[in-house]
Amino acid sequence: MAEHGLLAGIGWTRAVRLDGLTGPDDAEVWVKLEAANPTGSYKDRMALAMIRGAEQSGRLSPGQIVVEATGGSTGASLALVCAVTGHPLRVVTSDAFAPEKLAAMRAFGAEVDLVASPPGGLAPELWPQLIGLARLVADQVEGYATDQFHNPEVINAYKPLGYEVAAQVPGHIDAFCVSVGTGGCLIGAGRALRQRYPGMLRVAVEPAESPVLSGGQPGTHRIEGIGIGFWPPLLESYDFDEIITVTSAEAFDMARTAAAQLGLFSGPSTGANLVAAARLAARLGTGHRVLTVQVDSGLKYLSSCRLFG
Repeated sequence: MAEHGLLAGIGWTRAVRLDGLTGPDDAEVWVKLEAANPTGSYKDRMALAMIRGAEQSGRLSPGQIVVEATGGSTGASLALVCAVTGHPLRVVTSDAFAPEKLAAMRAFGAEVDLVASPPGGLAPELWPQLIGLARLVADQVEGYATDQFHNPEVINAYKPLGYEVAAQVPGHIDAFCVSVGTGGCLIGAGRALRQRYPGMLRVAVEPAESPVLSGGQPGTHRIEGIGIGFWPPLLESYDFDEIITVTSAEAFDMARTAAAQLGLFSGPSTGANLVAAARLAARLGTGHRVLTVQVDSGLKYLSSCRLFG
């Protein structure tokens, strides 16, 4: 269905060539500017798809409470969509995530259940704890659990991103790389892009400290929104061709560099995307194009982990 009002502002963000990230002998790097969505995150696409899909199927009744476990961006996006569509939102999250994300959820009217987390990063046991608590809350309040890690609407949400890029970027796209949380963007946009560019390389990006997709052990890292400590249930091995691991330090350094030198203001998951895109561009060489995504705005990270300042 076509959206009206504020929700019509979700999607159709610009795709631009990022100059200065790579050298003259490298491939071009193109970035989808998803920070232009209403809450400053590509998770707006996902939140809208989950709510509309549940409403249309009858799983979500008018005025029913929505419940989700989230690291922040999904929570803010759901809070916006729920505010517009008339659903109270109950969020289970952690103080391990950026304070700006928690404040945004509350600003949009969400009720936030905050779980204390040990300092030092995102431990692998955190997500199972949040998911388990969200299930309990949904049962207690007779709410609808959007359950982002198992909800197929997440895949549908990102297919338009791929179709948009195909209409925006001139020429052939040779590689698409994106960091993996739920896996929805890699799957949905990747499948849409593969229809247009059958030989395109699809690359999953994950934290080097928690290389689960690569067959390693889950570990503690500092890149919010990705590296959940287990294989995302929606992700199939045929949905990507390669994995690139990026350390938290590399992701943070790139986020700072991209803001200060390239004018691209974003968080560490975007930093990880750019690290991977630069590696691919150097490998593929001139005459090729690499696509990645600005996941969200750096405004969400101004006070977290001393990313900026």
